[in-house]
Amino acid sequence: MSRAATVRIAPSLLSADFGRLKDDLAMLEAGGADWLHFDVMDGSFVPPITFGTKVLETCRKLSSLPIDVHLMVNHPDTQLEDFAKAGASVITIHSEAASHLHRQVSRIRELGCKAGVTMNPGTPLDDIREVIADIDLLLIMSVNPGYGGQKFIPASLNKIARARTMLDAVHSSAALEVDGGVSRETITACWQAGADTFVAGNAVFSAKDPAAEIRALRALCSETV
Repeated sequence: MSRAATVRIAPSLLSADFGRLKDDLAMLEAGGADWLHFDVMDGSFVPPITFGTKVLETCRKLSSLPIDVHLMVNHPDTQLEDFAKAGASVITIHSEAASHLHRQVSRIRELGCKAGVTMNPGTPLDDIREVIADIDLLLIMSVNPGYGGQKFIPASLNKIARARTMLDAVHSSAALEVDGGVSRETITACWQAGADTFVAGNAVFSAKDPAAEIRALRALCSETV
């Protein structure tokens, strides 16, 4: 199987129009999105406050796509069960906020979800080395979390490449996801560095034809690019 066959485009609902959420979810599903990315912010770990389990329950009823719940919150251990019950497919927690990372990864799996770990741009990869074989997803933040529409940090490419090396060293099948500033201008370099899953919020939802944008982003992850 070629690497391009495993590419996943995961539009971030942070950029959706919540006045027409049903239509936006239907558009993403019909347009070929692979996952939905659901950004949860608590106003403490990151400045904004976004949405919680009630909105996730609605999304789960309206879409059959896998939902990656990205918990940008302090004390994520207190939230895992509620988000699993609300319909998360993957629960991704920040290494910076998880005081007992291995235990929390194990708990996510016990709840029937895939377990993801993410890290901010300034966090070294060594912080997750001891759990690298136990996770289903590794998310590299290519902007500082909290706000959509930020500019991609170029140094993220080296970090993505090193993360791919770490995953391959333990023969991991975990997804390697990138979040922040993903667009037509940056996705190819991220894919070439080793990523296979791409969170694209502003790029998709600000496009005149979001479905065409999803196709374009996927096409830029190709052996022939």
